Amino acid sequence: MSDIQIERADGVLEIRFNRPAKKNAITNAMYGAMADALESGATDAQIRAILFTAAGDFFTAGNDLVDFAAQSSGAFEGPRHVSRFLQRFIEAEKPIVAAVQGNAVGVGVTMLLHCDLVYIAENARLTTPFIDLGLVPENASSLTLVDRVGHARAFAMLGLAEPLLGRDAAACGLANAALAAAEVEPRARSAAQALAKKPAESLRLTKNLMRNRERLMLRMQEEGELFAERLKSPEAAAAFAAFLGRR
Repeated sequence: MSDIQIERADGVLEIRFNRPAKKNAITNAMYGAMADALESGATDAQIRAILFTAAGDFFTAGNDLVDFAAQSSGAFEGPRHVSRFLQRFIEAEKPIVAAVQGNAVGVGVTMLLHCDLVYIAENARLTTPFIDLGLVPENASSLTLVDRVGHARAFAMLGLAEPLLGRDAAACGLANAALAAAEVEPRARSAAQALAKKPAESLRLTKNLMRNRERLMLRMQEEGELFAERLKSPEAAAAFAAFLGRR
């Protein structure tokens, strides 16, 4: 069974993390599958909204650190799909809804800052441990996280890797509602289906007015250059070695 499941129903493109045994950690192939789905959905007139869901207890543990370690050591071969996924996410003109039924780490948090509606489990923990891994924030999150929750809370999350609970994410505006875990996916799917019934062009134009994509793309590129440098840094190498040693 695929680590990313793609379904289309009721005008909604559903992209589902389906690697629960690995806490839905995202591999390069998974990024590629999601980027392909977003590209397909962008040109499919039957798709009116996009929904991200996840199997298991975790929404996603973020980037698979085995992939990170391979990139750090120079052992990684072939095209990297993460940049294509992040770009398509920012470029998306159709509304994106996320059902965060469990913990989210790294890109699992930063992707929420580009979603239009987020429903989250009350006790889910959102963590962004980029600095602990010898890296820097990505996905324009050095802008979007500050914009959403303010500098003090954003720096606590990025600098100290302090977790943000689901109920607090809703209270500070990062999520629309905090719910019991079992209620998250049905609520998010209902919202996506409701959006799919709205006048599509009016919805597209409204989302476009609310997003400064040029600003987001520029910051993501700046972060990406630093991120690539940091992946090859001694600090990152030590962090990945420690992780692999624990495994």
